[in-house]
Order: sequence, then C-alpha cells, then structure tokens
Amino acid sequence: MTAPKLFISYSWSNPEHEKWVLDLATQLRESGVDVTLDKWDLREGHDAVAFMEQMVTNAEVKKVIIVADRTYAAKADGREGGVGTETQIISKEVYEKQTQDKFVVVVAEKDEEGKPFLPTYYKSRIYIDLSEPDKYGEEFERLLRWVFDKPLYEKPELGNKPSFLDEGEHVSLGTTASFKRAVEAIKNNRAYASGALDEYLSIFVKNLERFRLASAGEENFDETVVGNIEKFLPYRNEAIQLFIAISLYSSDNEFIQKIHRFFEDIAPYMFKHPSNFRYSECDLDNFKFIIHELFLYAIAIFIKHERFDKAVYLLEQGYYLQGIPRFNQDILTKYSIFCDHMKSLETRNQRLGLQRASLRADLLKQRCAGEGIDFRNLMQADFVLFMRTEIESQNYSEWWFPVTLVYLERFSGPFEIFARSISKKYFDKIKSLLAINSPSDMEALLISYKERKRDLPRWGFDTINPVAILGYEKLATRP
Repeated sequence: MTAPKLFISYSWSNPEHEKWVLDLATQLRESGVDVTLDKWDLREGHDAVAFMEQMVTNAEVKKVIIVADRTYAAKADGREGGVGTETQIISKEVYEKQTQDKFVVVVAEKDEEGKPFLPTYYKSRIYIDLSEPDKYGEEFERLLRWVFDKPLYEKPELGNKPSFLDEGEHVSLGTTASFKRAVEAIKNNRAYASGALDEYLSIFVKNLERFRLASAGEENFDETVVGNIEKFLPYRNEAIQLFIAISLYSSDNEFIQKIHRFFEDIAPYMFKHPSNFRYSECDLDNFKFIIHELFLYAIAIFIKHERFDKAVYLLEQGYYLQGIPRFNQDILTKYSIFCDHMKSLETRNQRLGLQRASLRADLLKQRCAGEGIDFRNLMQADFVLFMRTEIESQNYSEWWFPVTLVYLERFSGPFEIFARSISKKYFDKIKSLLAINSPSDMEALLISYKERKRDLPRWGFDTINPVAILGYEKLATRP
C-alpha cells in the first residue's frame, strides 16, 4: 500500500506550538503517513505561496490537516500572513472543489469556556480534538483512521429485500416498539418495567388474532399453515429475547407470574374459533404450533440459565381456560394443554410424500438458529416436560409428546442437567422440575417402561431410553 500524502497547515504561533506540530508530524510519519511540513520541505529560495497552493490543490496530496489554535483562527478569519493566504486557498477548495474528506481541522487549543478555536469557514464541520492529553491517544487513532480511510464504523453491505415483501399481504403483530421498551426496562431495572411488560404481553395477546386462518375448504391448506408459521417468526424471536431478559435480569416472581398469565391468555387460540362452529380442525393448527413452540422455548431458556424456580412455576401452576367448546366447561388444566396434534402437518407429509417421522420436529429444528438457544436445549426441555407429565399422571389426556426427541441419537447419554445431577447438590436444584424428591421416585415408572406396561413415544420403530437420558443410575450418587 502506498503511503498517503498529507500536508499540515498551521500557524507559527510560538515555539511551543511549533514543537507541538513538529511532534504531531513526526508521529504521523512514524505511523506510515507521508507528511509534508514546511520545516522539512520548504527551503530557501522557494516560493512559499506556490508551495502552499501546490500542497492544497495537488491531487497527489490526499489529505490536508489544519492545526487550529487561537492564533491560527484569528489569522484565518482576518486573512493575515501565510495563514491568511492558505485560508483563501483552502476555503475555496473546501467550498467549491474538493471532496468532504480531504480537509480536517485538528484542534490544538480551546478557549476559557472549553470551545475550540476554529476558522469561521469550518465552524459547522467535524473536527479532531488533540488538545486534551487524556483523550490524545483515542483522538490520534481517529486521525489515523481518517488519513487511511479506515473508519471505526463502516456501513454494512446492502442486503436483499426481505422475502416476505414478495409473499403477498404482510401480517404484523404490532409488538416491536413495546417489546423494545419492555426488554430495555427489564435489563436496566426501570421502575416502569412491570408496566412495560404488561403492555407488550397485552398487545401480543390481542393482536395474535391477526394471524388467524380460515381454510373454507382451501386446497393444500397445509401450505397456508406453514407460511403463516413462517411469517410469525420475527415475533417468536421477540418473545425469546424477552424470556432471556427475564431469565437473566429478573430476580423475583412478578414477571414469571405475568408470563404464566400470558400463556393462559393465548391458550384459547388453540381451541376456540370466534364463530364457534363451521370451521375446520386445521384452521387452528398455526396457533397450535406457535404456542407450543413459545412454551417450549420458555422452559428451555429458564432451564439453560438455571432459573429452575421460574420453569417450575410454569409447570406446576394450572391454566384456567374459559368457554372452550372442546371441554364444554371452564377448566383448570396442566401445561400439557400446549401440546396438541396438528392434522395439517400429517396431511402435508402424506400429500408431498415426504415420509418424515415428524414434520413438526423438522420445523422446530429448522427455526432454531441465531437466538442463543441450541436445539439440544429444546430437546432437554421437551424431555423434562414429557417426564413430568409421566410422573404426575397416568392419564394420557395430559400427556406431553416430546416431538423434538426424534432427533435424539439412539444411544445418547444424559442431558446436561441430569449429567450434572450426579452431584446430590445439583440434583436437589433440579428435582422440582420433575416433581420428585429422590431418584427412587421414578423407579416404578422406569420399570413399567422396561416391562412394556407403559408406552413410550415412538416414531416408527424408533423410541427413547429414559434411563439413559436421565443418567438414572448415577443420579445423586456424589456429594
């Protein structure tokens, strides 16, 4: 790379200032800048005016530094001496000919009020301040970046137009502004954090209606369901970041209580249509996927960040549902209500001849990218949700089907929280997730699996091994 050529314009204000400029020129040359300075390059017999004009107008001189102090500013404005001559040349170039990045003022002195001495023609332009010793290093780096055209912040490459803009009507949940306020308030423990969270959640619950579908006998309706789920992705990502903020920055139960009520409020979208009649079972499949995914992420996030108390709160509290046609009465149900069959994906698998073990698991895996949660975190949460329903109930109507475990390797070892639970201290932290007091509380259930008296989740010929996933034989065997 050719060294950039640079000219320094300054005033011979006093010996100390001249030494300051000489030191600056030396530092620049030592940093790879080809500096032209009158003390080095203007000799006896040279035409001083021609020298200055050549330095300012010469296309090979890419950069010009104007070192401004009290004397320079006064002479520039009064057009006095050599500075005045240079000012006439420079100001004309700045205003009429040269690009904005050839000239910069370097402030060497400020007045009693801390204002820099600047030539009048430069008042509105950005300068570099080398007048304060404490900030000299930082500002000198700015100067070098300007000389070499290597700014600290560069504009990113222009991306492609979002694909959803070409996919017909765009559906917006309308939560983005309230989401940003809520997350900022939670992270910074603002007094209004509770209210900001309420605002976000209430807008989410109300506007989720915008994503409602109606098949009306539409052919290939599964395409519509999958497309709708895809359009919801930005708002799922907002919810994930909110859950993470609560997990990392909230120490009390107030926010998790609000999240519990949030899931309680969106649950009816899975079962209730405004018309209450004449609608297809598949019409609600997008909501079934969206809400199941959100709940799975909430549990995965709280477990990942070891906020087991928050996860347990969502698991042990009931969810009160009113006016749901399927139940013919108001009910208090368990979290398993969020795991409901999607007929449209079953139809899609058959229609396209995909022969996939679980399209739902495929979608969850494809969408698990870039949000700080690994797919294995989701599988761990899915297994916890499954095992808790197994331990608490013999009623298959309250069963949680762990769809993501179709991706679990046949001979997979224990998930992280169970591997760590070889320690009794750690086991005591996580045991409430499964609603047990000791590993032996699961023994009868595990024996029933082994003797095939109780069914395990199955995908074709594949199933899971809870004993191995739990690392059961080693649980709580060490201090």
